[in-house]
Amino acid sequence: MATIYDVSVMAGVSLATVSRVMNNNTKVSDKTKQKVLDAMASLGYRPNTIAQSLASNCSNSVGVLVSQLDGPFYGPMMTEIETALRTANKHVIIAAGHSDEKQEKEGVEFLMSRGCDALILDIEAVSDDYLIELSKGPTPVVFINRYIDAIKERCVYLENEQGGFMATEHILSLGHKDIAYISGPLFKLDVRDRLKGHKRALQQYNIDFDDTLCIESDFKEAGGCEAMEHLLSMNKTITAVVCANDQMASGAIAVCLEHGLRVPDDISFIGYDNIPFPQYISPKLSTVNNPIHEMGKMAALWVLQQVYNDKAVLVESSFTPELFVRESARAINQ
Repeated sequence: MATIYDVSVMAGVSLATVSRVMNNNTKVSDKTKQKVLDAMASLGYRPNTIAQSLASNCSNSVGVLVSQLDGPFYGPMMTEIETALRTANKHVIIAAGHSDEKQEKEGVEFLMSRGCDALILDIEAVSDDYLIELSKGPTPVVFINRYIDAIKERCVYLENEQGGFMATEHILSLGHKDIAYISGPLFKLDVRDRLKGHKRALQQYNIDFDDTLCIESDFKEAGGCEAMEHLLSMNKTITAVVCANDQMASGAIAVCLEHGLRVPDDISFIGYDNIPFPQYISPKLSTVNNPIHEMGKMAALWVLQQVYNDKAVLVESSFTPELFVRESARAINQ
Protein backbone atom coordinates (compact mmCIF):
# COMPACT_ATOMS: atom_id res chain seq x y z
CA MET A 1 0.00 0.00 0.00
CA ALA A 2 1.39 3.39 -1.05
CA THR A 3 2.28 5.90 1.66
CA ILE A 4 2.51 9.67 1.79
CA TYR A 5 6.31 9.21 1.64
CA ASP A 6 6.00 7.35 -1.69
CA VAL A 7 3.89 10.22 -3.05
CA SER A 8 6.47 12.81 -1.99
CA VAL A 9 9.31 10.85 -3.65
CA MET A 10 7.44 10.36 -6.94
CA ALA A 11 6.29 14.00 -7.05
CA GLY A 12 9.71 15.28 -5.98
CA VAL A 13 8.29 17.43 -3.19
CA SER A 14 8.42 17.43 0.60
CA LEU A 15 6.03 15.59 2.88
CA ALA A 16 4.74 18.97 4.06
CA THR A 17 3.84 19.91 0.48
CA VAL A 18 1.91 16.67 -0.02
CA SER A 19 0.05 17.37 3.22
CA ARG A 20 -0.80 20.89 2.04
CA VAL A 21 -2.23 19.53 -1.21
CA MET A 22 -4.39 17.00 0.64
CA ASN A 23 -5.70 19.81 2.85
CA ASN A 24 -6.39 22.12 -0.12
CA ASN A 25 -3.91 24.68 1.15
CA THR A 26 -3.85 27.66 -1.22
CA LYS A 27 -0.12 28.23 -0.67
CA VAL A 28 0.71 25.41 -3.09
CA SER A 29 1.09 26.40 -6.74
CA ASP A 30 -1.17 24.81 -9.33
CA LYS A 31 1.82 23.16 -11.03
CA THR A 32 3.09 21.57 -7.81
CA LYS A 33 -0.43 20.56 -6.81
CA GLN A 34 -0.92 18.77 -10.11
CA LYS A 35 2.40 16.89 -9.68
CA VAL A 36 1.25 15.64 -6.28
CA LEU A 37 -2.21 14.67 -7.58
CA ASP A 38 -0.66 12.82 -10.52
CA ALA A 39 1.65 10.90 -8.15
CA MET A 40 -1.27 10.00 -5.89
CA ALA A 41 -3.28 8.77 -8.88
CA SER A 42 -0.34 6.76 -10.25
CA LEU A 43 0.30 5.08 -6.90
CA GLY A 44 -3.38 4.60 -6.08
CA TYR A 45 -2.82 6.52 -2.85
CA ARG A 46 -5.81 7.36 -0.69
CA PRO A 47 -5.35 9.53 2.43
CA ASN A 48 -6.26 7.80 5.69
CA THR A 49 -8.87 10.29 6.89
CA ILE A 50 -9.30 8.50 10.21
CA ALA A 51 -5.62 8.78 10.97
CA GLN A 52 -5.64 12.41 9.84
CA SER A 53 -8.53 13.27 12.13
CA LEU A 54 -6.85 11.57 15.08
CA ALA A 55 -3.65 13.47 14.44
CA SER A 56 -5.29 16.85 13.90
CA ASN A 57 -8.28 16.41 16.23
CA CYS A 58 -10.41 17.57 13.29
CA SER A 59 -12.43 15.30 10.99
CA ASN A 60 -13.69 18.06 8.65
CA SER A 61 -17.11 16.44 8.90
CA VAL A 62 -20.34 17.79 10.35
CA GLY A 63 -23.24 15.65 11.53
CA VAL A 64 -26.75 16.65 10.44
CA LEU A 65 -29.86 15.19 12.08
CA VAL A 66 -33.20 15.89 10.39
CA SER A 67 -36.73 14.78 11.17
CA GLN A 68 -37.20 12.99 7.87
CA LEU A 69 -35.48 12.53 4.53
CA ASP A 70 -38.50 12.69 2.22
CA GLY A 71 -40.90 15.47 1.28
CA PRO A 72 -40.38 18.97 -0.15
CA PHE A 73 -39.51 20.67 3.16
CA TYR A 74 -36.22 19.15 4.30
CA GLY A 75 -34.52 18.75 0.93
CA PRO A 76 -33.83 22.48 0.44
CA MET A 77 -32.54 22.73 4.02
CA MET A 78 -30.09 19.85 3.58
CA THR A 79 -28.99 21.21 0.20
CA GLU A 80 -28.07 24.59 1.70
CA ILE A 81 -26.22 22.96 4.58
CA GLU A 82 -24.23 20.67 2.29
CA THR A 83 -23.45 23.46 -0.18
CA ALA A 84 -22.19 25.88 2.48
CA LEU A 85 -20.02 23.24 4.13
CA ARG A 86 -18.67 21.71 0.94
CA THR A 87 -17.64 25.19 -0.24
CA ALA A 88 -15.46 25.26 2.88
CA ASN A 89 -14.13 21.74 2.14
CA LYS A 90 -16.20 20.13 4.89
CA HIS A 91 -18.47 17.11 4.50
CA VAL A 92 -21.78 16.14 6.04
CA ILE A 93 -22.99 12.91 7.62
CA ILE A 94 -26.79 12.71 7.72
CA ALA A 95 -29.12 10.81 10.05
CA ALA A 96 -32.90 10.93 10.52
CA GLY A 97 -34.74 11.15 13.84
CA HIS A 98 -38.31 10.62 12.54
CA SER A 99 -39.71 12.89 15.29
CA ASP A 100 -39.22 10.06 17.79
CA GLU A 101 -37.32 10.64 21.04
CA LYS A 102 -35.50 7.30 21.02
CA GLN A 103 -34.48 7.57 17.37
CA GLU A 104 -33.40 11.18 17.78
CA LYS A 105 -31.12 10.28 20.68
CA GLU A 106 -29.74 7.31 18.76
CA GLY A 107 -29.08 9.61 15.80
CA VAL A 108 -27.18 12.07 17.97
CA GLU A 109 -25.09 9.28 19.49
CA PHE A 110 -24.35 7.84 16.04
CA LEU A 111 -23.15 11.19 14.67
CA MET A 112 -21.00 11.83 17.73
CA SER A 113 -19.46 8.36 17.40
CA ARG A 114 -18.35 9.22 13.86
CA GLY A 115 -16.08 11.94 15.24
CA CYS A 116 -18.03 14.85 13.75
CA ASP A 117 -16.54 18.25 14.53
CA ALA A 118 -20.04 19.68 15.15
CA LEU A 119 -23.72 18.72 14.93
CA ILE A 120 -26.57 20.53 13.18
CA LEU A 121 -29.81 19.29 14.68
CA ASP A 122 -33.37 19.67 13.41
CA ILE A 123 -34.78 17.86 16.41
CA GLU A 124 -38.31 17.76 17.78
CA ALA A 125 -39.14 14.98 20.23
CA VAL A 126 -36.36 15.27 22.83
CA SER A 127 -36.73 17.64 25.78
CA ASP A 128 -35.21 21.08 26.19
CA ASP A 129 -33.28 19.76 29.19
CA TYR A 130 -31.66 17.06 27.04
CA LEU A 131 -30.54 19.65 24.48
CA ILE A 132 -29.26 22.05 27.13
CA GLU A 133 -27.18 19.22 28.60
CA LEU A 134 -25.99 18.20 25.12
CA SER A 135 -24.82 21.77 24.55
CA LYS A 136 -22.47 21.48 27.53
CA GLY A 137 -20.60 18.56 25.95
CA PRO A 138 -17.38 18.65 23.92
CA THR A 139 -19.09 18.56 20.50
CA PRO A 140 -20.50 21.95 19.42
CA VAL A 141 -24.19 21.82 18.45
CA VAL A 142 -26.55 24.23 16.71
CA PHE A 143 -30.33 23.80 16.44
CA ILE A 144 -32.62 24.53 13.50
CA ASN A 145 -36.30 25.39 13.90
CA ARG A 146 -36.10 25.22 17.68
CA TYR A 147 -35.80 28.00 20.25
CA ILE A 148 -34.60 27.41 23.80
CA ASP A 149 -33.95 30.58 25.75
CA ALA A 150 -31.15 29.07 27.86
CA ILE A 151 -29.12 28.28 24.72
CA LYS A 152 -30.56 30.85 22.32
CA GLU A 153 -27.12 31.62 20.90
CA ARG A 154 -27.20 28.10 19.39
CA CYS A 155 -30.70 28.37 17.89
CA VAL A 156 -31.66 29.27 14.32
CA TYR A 157 -35.42 29.70 14.26
CA LEU A 158 -38.52 31.26 12.73
CA GLU A 159 -40.96 33.35 14.76
CA ASN A 160 -43.76 30.80 14.26
CA GLU A 161 -46.25 32.42 16.62
CA GLN A 162 -46.15 35.55 14.49
CA GLY A 163 -46.43 33.44 11.35
CA GLY A 164 -49.54 31.72 12.67
CA PHE A 165 -51.01 35.11 13.53
CA MET A 166 -50.28 36.48 10.05
CA ALA A 167 -51.95 33.56 8.28
CA THR A 168 -55.19 33.81 10.25
CA GLU A 169 -55.18 37.62 10.35
CA HIS A 170 -55.11 37.64 6.54
CA ILE A 171 -58.19 35.40 6.41
CA LEU A 172 -59.94 37.54 9.05
CA SER A 173 -59.13 40.72 7.13
CA LEU A 174 -61.10 39.27 4.21
CA GLY A 175 -64.22 39.15 6.43
CA HIS A 176 -64.23 35.44 7.31
CA LYS A 177 -65.58 34.41 10.71
CA ASP A 178 -66.35 30.72 10.27
CA ILE A 179 -62.78 29.48 10.15
CA ALA A 180 -61.47 25.94 10.56
CA TYR A 181 -57.88 25.10 11.46
CA ILE A 182 -55.86 22.05 10.42
CA SER A 183 -52.91 21.67 12.76
CA GLY A 184 -49.74 19.64 12.59
CA PRO A 185 -48.74 17.24 15.41
CA LEU A 186 -49.18 19.23 18.60
CA PHE A 187 -46.17 17.73 20.38
CA LYS A 188 -44.03 19.91 18.10
CA LEU A 189 -43.14 23.36 19.42
CA ASP A 190 -43.47 25.12 16.06
CA VAL A 191 -46.96 23.63 15.64
CA ARG A 192 -48.07 24.88 19.05
CA ASP A 193 -46.64 28.30 18.29
CA ARG A 194 -48.55 28.55 14.99
CA LEU A 195 -51.77 27.56 16.74
CA LYS A 196 -51.08 30.13 19.45
CA GLY A 197 -50.75 32.78 16.75
CA HIS A 198 -54.02 31.62 15.17
CA LYS A 199 -55.83 32.00 18.48
CA ARG A 200 -54.32 35.45 19.05
CA ALA A 201 -55.62 36.63 15.68
CA LEU A 202 -59.11 35.33 16.46
CA GLN A 203 -59.05 37.09 19.82
CA GLN A 204 -57.99 40.35 18.19
CA TYR A 205 -61.06 40.15 15.93
CA ASN A 206 -63.33 39.17 18.86
CA ILE A 207 -64.03 35.71 17.48
CA ASP A 208 -64.21 32.72 19.81
CA PHE A 209 -61.94 29.76 19.12
CA ASP A 210 -64.06 26.69 18.30
CA ASP A 211 -62.01 23.62 19.24
CA THR A 212 -64.33 21.36 17.23
CA LEU A 213 -63.10 23.14 14.11
CA CYS A 214 -59.45 22.54 15.03
CA ILE A 215 -58.19 19.19 13.69
CA GLU A 216 -54.78 17.81 14.60
CA SER A 217 -53.11 16.16 11.61
CA ASP A 218 -49.66 15.02 10.47
CA PHE A 219 -48.20 17.62 8.07
CA LYS A 220 -48.81 15.27 5.09
CA GLU A 221 -51.15 15.65 2.09
CA ALA A 222 -53.09 12.53 3.13
CA GLY A 223 -53.50 13.97 6.62
CA GLY A 224 -54.94 17.15 5.12
CA CYS A 225 -57.40 15.05 3.12
CA GLU A 226 -58.57 13.16 6.21
CA ALA A 227 -58.89 16.35 8.26
CA MET A 228 -60.95 18.05 5.57
CA GLU A 229 -63.25 15.05 5.15
CA HIS A 230 -63.88 15.19 8.91
CA LEU A 231 -64.59 18.92 8.83
CA LEU A 232 -67.06 18.54 5.95
CA SER A 233 -68.81 15.65 7.71
CA MET A 234 -69.63 17.95 10.64
CA ASN A 235 -72.04 19.97 8.48
CA LYS A 236 -70.90 23.21 10.08
CA THR A 237 -70.61 26.47 8.21
CA ILE A 238 -66.99 26.91 7.17
CA THR A 239 -65.92 29.68 4.82
CA ALA A 240 -62.16 29.42 5.26
CA VAL A 241 -59.52 26.93 6.40
CA VAL A 242 -56.15 27.86 7.86
CA CYS A 243 -53.62 25.03 7.48
CA ALA A 244 -50.40 24.72 9.48
CA ASN A 245 -48.45 23.71 6.38
CA ASP A 246 -48.82 23.72 2.60
CA GLN A 247 -48.88 19.96 2.19
CA MET A 248 -51.99 19.57 4.36
CA ALA A 249 -53.57 22.55 2.58
CA SER A 250 -53.01 20.86 -0.79
CA GLY A 251 -54.72 17.69 0.43
CA ALA A 252 -57.61 19.61 1.97
CA ILE A 253 -58.17 21.63 -1.22
CA ALA A 254 -58.25 18.42 -3.26
CA VAL A 255 -61.04 17.05 -1.03
CA CYS A 256 -63.07 20.24 -1.38
CA LEU A 257 -62.80 20.08 -5.16
CA GLU A 258 -63.91 16.44 -5.09
CA HIS A 259 -66.98 17.54 -3.10
CA GLY A 260 -67.84 20.15 -5.71
CA LEU A 261 -66.70 23.13 -3.66
CA ARG A 262 -64.98 25.95 -5.52
CA VAL A 263 -61.79 27.43 -4.11
CA PRO A 264 -61.84 30.29 -3.25
CA ASP A 265 -65.43 31.08 -4.33
CA ASP A 266 -67.05 28.70 -1.81
CA ILE A 267 -64.20 28.21 0.65
CA SER A 268 -60.87 29.98 1.13
CA PHE A 269 -57.51 28.48 2.12
CA ILE A 270 -54.16 29.61 3.41
CA GLY A 271 -51.13 27.42 4.13
CA TYR A 272 -47.74 27.73 5.75
CA ASP A 273 -44.13 27.10 4.57
CA ASN A 274 -44.21 28.39 0.97
CA ILE A 275 -42.85 25.15 -0.49
CA PRO A 276 -42.57 25.17 -4.31
CA PHE A 277 -45.41 23.05 -5.69
CA PRO A 278 -48.46 24.94 -4.26
CA GLN A 279 -47.27 27.94 -6.29
CA TYR A 280 -48.12 26.01 -9.45
CA ILE A 281 -51.44 24.39 -8.60
CA SER A 282 -54.78 26.07 -9.35
CA PRO A 283 -55.65 28.11 -7.44
CA LYS A 284 -52.16 29.17 -6.35
CA LEU A 285 -51.91 28.84 -2.59
CA SER A 286 -51.64 31.84 -0.28
CA THR A 287 -49.16 31.00 2.44
CA VAL A 288 -46.64 32.16 5.02
CA ASN A 289 -43.01 31.85 4.04
CA ASN A 290 -40.87 29.56 6.20
CA PRO A 291 -37.28 30.07 4.98
CA ILE A 292 -36.03 26.64 6.07
CA HIS A 293 -33.33 26.66 3.36
CA GLU A 294 -31.94 29.91 4.74
CA MET A 295 -32.06 28.55 8.27
CA GLY A 296 -30.10 25.53 7.09
CA LYS A 297 -27.51 27.80 5.51
CA MET A 298 -27.23 29.89 8.67
CA ALA A 299 -26.73 26.79 10.82
CA ALA A 300 -23.89 25.73 8.51
CA LEU A 301 -22.36 29.22 8.70
CA TRP A 302 -22.64 29.09 12.51
CA VAL A 303 -20.50 25.93 12.42
CA LEU A 304 -17.97 27.54 10.09
CA GLN A 305 -17.76 30.59 12.36
CA GLN A 306 -17.82 28.95 15.77
CA VAL A 307 -16.02 25.66 15.06
CA TYR A 308 -13.73 26.35 12.11
CA ASN A 309 -12.98 29.98 13.10
CA ASP A 310 -14.17 31.55 9.86
CA LYS A 311 -14.79 35.04 11.16
CA ALA A 312 -15.73 36.38 7.73
CA VAL A 313 -19.17 34.75 7.72
CA LEU A 314 -22.23 36.51 9.12
CA VAL A 315 -24.84 34.46 10.94
CA GLU A 316 -28.51 35.42 11.26
CA SER A 317 -30.34 33.39 13.88
CA SER A 318 -33.88 34.79 13.99
CA PHE A 319 -36.17 34.89 10.95
CA THR A 320 -39.41 36.83 10.53
CA PRO A 321 -42.23 35.15 8.56
CA GLU A 322 -43.58 36.76 5.40
CA LEU A 323 -47.10 36.56 3.98
CA PHE A 324 -47.49 35.55 0.32
CA VAL A 325 -50.97 36.44 -0.98
CA ARG A 326 -51.99 34.45 -4.04
CA GLU A 327 -55.34 33.09 -5.29
CA SER A 328 -56.69 30.61 -2.72
CA ALA A 329 -58.41 33.14 -0.43
CA ARG A 330 -60.90 35.88 -1.22
CA ALA A 331 -63.11 38.33 0.63
CA ILE A 332 -66.26 36.76 2.04
CA ASN A 333 -68.70 39.04 0.20
CA GLN A 334 -67.04 39.03 -3.22
